[in-house]
Amino acid sequence: MSDGITAIQQNLGVLQATTALIGVGTIANIAISAASLHQILKLREDVRQMRVEIKDGFIDLKKALKDQGAEILNHIDEVAADIKFEQHRVVLIRAYGQFLQALELIKSALACDDPKIKDHDLANARQMLSVALGDYRNPQLLSELSAIGQLRRKECAWAIEQTIIMTYQIQKQSGAVSHRLQNLQTSIRQDILNVSDAVQSEEEIDLLYPEISRICTQDLVVLSSWQEQSEWIQSLPTSDLKLLESSELSPVPQAMTSALSNFEVPEQKVYEELKPKSHFESLRDQLKLMASPDLRSKYEYEVVEKGQASGHKALKADVVKQSSDMAIANLYHYFQF
Repeated sequence: MSDGITAIQQNLGVLQATTALIGVGTIANIAISAASLHQILKLREDVRQMRVEIKDGFIDLKKALKDQGAEILNHIDEVAADIKFEQHRVVLIRAYGQFLQALELIKSALACDDPKIKDHDLANARQMLSVALGDYRNPQLLSELSAIGQLRRKECAWAIEQTIIMTYQIQKQSGAVSHRLQNLQTSIRQDILNVSDAVQSEEEIDLLYPEISRICTQDLVVLSSWQEQSEWIQSLPTSDLKLLESSELSPVPQAMTSALSNFEVPEQKVYEELKPKSHFESLRDQLKLMASPDLRSKYEYEVVEKGQASGHKALKADVVKQSSDMAIANLYHYFQF
């Protein structure tokens, strides 16, 4: 459990730190590559190996990115001097501080033998995490960010929500765990739709596509598996629950760390192969289709309807259903003309 908490803490710190690259408003092209998933993986490893330090939820990016060239270092200075970003930075520092205080309470609860004190500490931790979550999801601040900035801020919120779920896991409240996990998955899917709507440039898609792909194919799968595990526990009779708690098979929470597990980004290669076969509107819609099965079903229906009406008899429902998100989005836009 403590390892999972540490992983979330490091993840949140790195994600928040990259907001000092992204800034407020339209993201500069120079910052896009430095805020990529690959760069986050490297920063995450630097933090784990203690080569760089997270302070108040931020990293000395000029030190961490000293090999990136003068242009990116100058950009970091420009973002730091921006009054609008400073307003955001103050809120993020406050939120990260609440998060750290909550983690200390959770660690105390894990070491506590008195169930009343343990529950009290966990309840207080949840309250602090809820305050931090409110800052990360502040709609006014989010509205001032680019699509990439919004995703980074929402990823921070997801980490907070995972931590809240862990507090219920500690208390063996599998019903609450399952409920919160379902809500988190729904939130992530909606957040991706909102981020996709905010995309304004192909450069943003270049960064977002591999990351959103990994979130949908790996992180959401992890959360779904965790939810299934919790629901299975709920279904067990009391005798089996006691047996489970006393065995080495006692369940542990699963953190969304897949996107930060290694430096390899196979999704980047996949994106580079499909990008020449699509266009801006299609690529943006593909982000949405990855996150929303309901939206994909609507697109499939329209492709079949318009395809059949246009004499494309091969576009039958069963064939279209097996098609890739790229094919669905491309066909959908083809039939819009």
